[in-house]
Amino acid sequence: MSLFRLLTGLALLNKTDNIPPNLGGEVMRAILEDLPYPAPMLNLAVQRCRAEQKPTYARAAAIKAYLNRVIRRANTNEREFLPMLDPANLNPAYRLGRLFAVLEKIQEEASPGLNATIRDRYYGAASSTPVSVFTTLLRLKNHHLGKLNQGRAVQMERLIGEIMQGLDDFPRQLALPDQGRFALGYYHQRQNFFTKTERTNTSEGDTK
Repeated sequence: MSLFRLLTGLALLNKTDNIPPNLGGEVMRAILEDLPYPAPMLNLAVQRCRAEQKPTYARAAAIKAYLNRVIRRANTNEREFLPMLDPANLNPAYRLGRLFAVLEKIQEEASPGLNATIRDRYYGAASSTPVSVFTTLLRLKNHHLGKLNQGRAVQMERLIGEIMQGLDDFPRQLALPDQGRFALGYYHQRQNFFTKTERTNTSEGDTK
């Protein structure tokens, strides 16, 4: 992804006129001098995710780049984020993003053709104040699971259990970097669902 495309993906309405002044220069300086990426890059990516209730490829890429550079420079035990789903990443915010994606997927499969999903109504709150919405969403998922065939329902319940293992409670509030981790978890889990669907369709086509 070019720097121009990356910054456009963070801007309001994806318009170049809405890219903050000097942001491109600051990002390029960080690349050339191996400095931390500018905080406005993370801020913009998270804000656009919340405003549009949708992490995109460009926003996920910007968030991952920012967080990974912070992790490397801080020299902590935190696991760096991969370009794809990482089930071994136990960061609570990342797992909450994955959980939200799974709950949305269950709703979509239970009610095909929905004009709006839980993402359209709850993404902003789920990514910033998880405790305020996840209890409600987990109650709703029981209703949605009842509409799936038994095998699929068991599969999704098992996935939820794996994601929630070790999550003792839902945080009252997520700081901005954790909102970025939430967005990555959501994006990675959604992409994983799409990849599996494509593989299934390809396999079915090959057997015909």
